[in-house]
Amino acid sequence: MADKILTEAKDKMKKAAENLQRELGQIRAGRANASILDRVMVTYYGVPTPLNQMASITIPEARILMITPFDKTMIQEVEKAIMQSDIGITPANDGTVIRLVIPQLTEERRKELAKDVKKEAENAKIAVRNIRRDAMEAYKKQEKAGDITEDDLRESEKEVQTATDNSIKEIDAIAAEKEQELLEV
Repeated sequence: MADKILTEAKDKMKKAAENLQRELGQIRAGRANASILDRVMVTYYGVPTPLNQMASITIPEARILMITPFDKTMIQEVEKAIMQSDIGITPANDGTVIRLVIPQLTEERRKELAKDVKKEAENAKIAVRNIRRDAMEAYKKQEKAGDITEDDLRESEKEVQTATDNSIKEIDAIAAEKEQELLEV
């Protein structure tokens, strides 16, 4: 039972780090990254469909995303969905493909985005600490119920703390990598 609590806590901590990675992928860094289009939904014959399921997204150059819809008749809908999304880039439609040119970021905007990265990382760390707290409480309940001994409780708490420390290091590494990407010109 005690191992199950630790395993669940580790899984949740890993998911917190993966979620941070996904969230940071949404932040534009001045270079083309297909993940900025992950949240774009296109109305495909009346059904909201993720853009990446109905078009191929390629990166022909460092700052250009090229979107080629599988169904050429849907190019207007794709363009409209991109315009309505919050990515802030105007698409260029040539009839067969849509090009998104990612603008260079200003120094001020880079610093602003770096602050957003720190905020997202802090939110992920808070989630990890909450997971740690929940696991510790579960161990204490087991000890009160007599399922584990006091020594087992201490050992389990050490293991949860080690997992927490490792997750926070991973989150810091992910955030530092994204910050570095944002701040390089």
